Amino acid sequence: MDTLFDLPEPEQAVIAHYRLSDDQYGSPAERAAIYNAERAMTSAVEAAGVGEVDGNEFGGGEAVLYAHGTDARALFKVMEPTLRSLPFRPAHVVLRQDSRESESRVDL
Repeated sequence: MDTLFDLPEPEQAVIAHYRLSDDQYGSPAERAAIYNAERAMTSAVEAAGVGEVDGNEFGGGEAVLYAHGTDARALFKVMEPTLRSLPFRPAHVVLRQDSRESESRVDL
């Protein structure tokens, strides 16, 4: 055995930001659309075996969706069709690879 510890691969993230229609939590219809998209992405990500959708956050007129895995680009590729289908704009995704210093932004 060459190593003392079996360390996990570094976790990477996909963090999607959407502007909502008000300065608080958005409308009930907006929240429902986010929840539906989250469920669809959870199924797709699990089926592809690329990570996990880790939840959402609402507040300050924004909805944020979180996902984690070992390859942010592969995770985003699976999530991208659903992320782009949401109508809320402006919107963008942050791909975090290895650390905050290696982030990239994708406008939706």
